[in-house]
Amino acid sequence: MKQSDAIRRLAEFDMKGRYVYSSKDLPKLFPEESERSRQATVSRLVSSGILERPSKGVYVYKLSRHRGADLLERVAKTLRRGEYNYISLESALSEYGVISQVPVGRITVVTTGRKGEYQTPYGVIEFTHTKRSVTDILAGATDRGHPLRIATKETALRDLKRVGRNTHLIDPEEAGA
Repeated sequence: MKQSDAIRRLAEFDMKGRYVYSSKDLPKLFPEESERSRQATVSRLVSSGILERPSKGVYVYKLSRHRGADLLERVAKTLRRGEYNYISLESALSEYGVISQVPVGRITVVTTGRKGEYQTPYGVIEFTHTKRSVTDILAGATDRGHPLRIATKETALRDLKRVGRNTHLIDPEEAGA
């Protein structure tokens, strides 16, 4: 596929707010190409700076008009697509003012998927696995209009204790204890 056609296709998806892709999305993005041709197109787009690969299997359209502060969350959601994921632990507690330190360039995500840590150009994503039920997860996290839900203050505190993280940064007054 010609690069101009590929950019046009990416721009069309960008108009719909879609600019972060997994490698499994690529056949839908370029359906008329064979696997080999698609890989060559994606390699050319990465080489020319049109696509960026922040992590294995994830691509970001660098010319997107929608790129914003939630890009790291979009990458996290793409890395664990098909799983239940929400912002919790230190990231959530920092937003609620329960811990004084603000994790800069790092998000802590609780997931039903695999645990792991990913270094990306946008920051670090730390996944912590949970065996909690979907009902429990949905009840303990709220939608705030971002790609990922956020744990309630109580859920984030419970998660922090459950996974055995350091609790010495918690402000007891803010935590409600």
